[in-house]
Amino acid sequence: MEPCSCDTFVALPPATVDNRIIFGKNSDRPCDEVQEIVFFPAAVHDNLKELLKCTYIEIDQVPETYAIVLSRPAWLWGAEMGANEHGVCIGNEAVWGREEVCDEEALLGMDLVRLGLERADTAEKALNVIVDLLEKYGQGGNCAEGRMVFSYHNSFLIADRNEAWILETAGKHWAAEKVQEGVRNISNQLSITTKIDREHPNMRNYAKQKGWWDGKKEFDFTAAYSYLDTAKMMISPGRYCEGYKLLNKHKGNITFKTMMEILRDKPSGINMEGEFLTTASMVSILPQDSNLPCIHFFTGTPDPERSVFKPFIFVPNISQLLDTSSPTFEFEDSVKKKPHFNIKPDRRHPLYQKHQQALKILNNKEEKAKAMLDNMRKLEKELFKEMESVLQNKHLDVDKIVNLFPQCTKDEIRIYKSNISS
Repeated sequence: MEPCSCDTFVALPPATVDNRIIFGKNSDRPCDEVQEIVFFPAAVHDNLKELLKCTYIEIDQVPETYAIVLSRPAWLWGAEMGANEHGVCIGNEAVWGREEVCDEEALLGMDLVRLGLERADTAEKALNVIVDLLEKYGQGGNCAEGRMVFSYHNSFLIADRNEAWILETAGKHWAAEKVQEGVRNISNQLSITTKIDREHPNMRNYAKQKGWWDGKKEFDFTAAYSYLDTAKMMISPGRYCEGYKLLNKHKGNITFKTMMEILRDKPSGINMEGEFLTTASMVSILPQDSNLPCIHFFTGTPDPERSVFKPFIFVPNISQLLDTSSPTFEFEDSVKKKPHFNIKPDRRHPLYQKHQQALKILNNKEEKAKAMLDNMRKLEKELFKEMESVLQNKHLDVDKIVNLFPQCTKDEIRIYKSNISS
C-alpha cells in the first residue's frame, strides 16, 4: 500500500520555536489529479430540511458553518487538508487493516475533513464531529476520479492553537490519541498503540469477537486492527518512520520553514514522485497567543520543492481565490451519475497550468531552471519575512491581507510566465 500515500505532521512546544504549534501535510495523489485551493465563507443555514450534498451522499445540515480554506482534489466536495477561521487544521491519510474496506458509497475521509473544519472551533470538537458522522453515515466510496478504483479507511491529524489529536479508524470503529507536546506524525498505517485517550465504545469488544485480541494482554489498537508488528514500527524503513526521524532531528528548533523542508524531502520518500506524487502541500503556524493570527501556507501545485508556499490569513471579506480555483462544468451533474466521475474533464486552474508549463523548462533547460527557482525562492523568502513581521509586531494590515493569497499567486504566475515566454 506504500504507493498510495500521504504524510501529516504536527510539532508543539517545547519542540517548536516561539510557542507555536506547526502543522504540515503533503497530499500524495494520482499524478494527473489537480488540487485546488478554495475559500468558503462562514454561513448561516436557515432551512435545515435541505440536505447537504457531499461527494456521494446527502447528510443533515447544521445551523451554522465556519469560514474554511481547503486544498482539495478538484473533482470532489471534501478536502485532503485545510483550516478554519478558529485555527483548526485537519489532514487525512489512507489506511488499511484487518477490517475490510466497504465498497458502498458513504462519506469519504476527505468529506469528513471538510465537515470537521466547517462545524468545529477546536480540535477535540472536530474529532467529535467526525466520529459522530462516522457512526451515523459510515465511510466508503471511490477516492479517485475516472476508472481507477481507490478506496480506504482514514486516519486524521487534527490540530488547533493548544493541542492535537490523532484519530484512526477501521470502518465505524476508532481510537484517538491526544498530543499536548513534542512531535507526532501519521502516514498510511495505523499508529496508535496503547496510549488511547478516547475510543469507540465497542472498539475493544469488536476486536475480541474477531479474534484480533485475546482480552487479556494490554490492548494495542494498531496490533489488533492492522497487520503491523508495533515493536518494529519505529525501525521500519517506511515513510512513517522517516518522518518521525526528521521531526526528531529538529526537535526544539522546529519552525514553519523546518516543516517545509521536511515536506520537500525526497530521500525519505515524503516528497513523492511517480504514479502517485505530492500533488499539493500545506504548512500552518498556530500561535498559542490568541492575539496573533494563524497563518496557513499552501502550494496548490505538485512537488513542494518546485512550488511556492503562499500564505493565507483569515480576515473579513476575503477575496475569492480565482487563480487556484478549477473550472466547473455544465455537465458536472451528468458526470456524477453512476458510475460516478467516470469522465475526467480538464480541471487545471490558472496557477496549475503555468506551473506545469514551467516544469518543462525546469526539466530541460538547466540555466533557465536555476534562474526560475532562484526567483521562486526569493518570492518565498520575502513572504516569510513579511509573515514573521506580522507575528512579531502583532500588526495586521487587513486591507492588504484580504488579497494576500491571490496576490502571491499572481506573483508566482508572473515568474512562470516570464520564463515561459523568454
